[in-house]
Amino acid sequence: MMGTLATALASRKIPTHTDRYSALVEGDIEDIDGVLRISRIRVLYKLNVPAGKAGEAREVFAGYLKGCPAAMSVCGCIEISDILEVTEL
Repeated sequence: MMGTLATALASRKIPTHTDRYSALVEGDIEDIDGVLRISRIRVLYKLNVPAGKAGEAREVFAGYLKGCPAAMSVCGCIEISDILEVTEL
């Protein structure tokens, strides 16, 4: 997911170097019918963008999951929630 978002941001000339882009990820594992399963994934992206690019970053973020192979592979099986915190430099 992080790589798909980075690629989409790069298409808009929004840099995602490690000093500007990070993700905090949490997940829940539950016993479902005697089988341990990942049930939820929560991602908090933090992105520092050049001045004037915050709106574009939010626009990209709004649609990147639909193009993410990993997310689309588990959609319906694992609940995914994501948040983007954008700071303009």
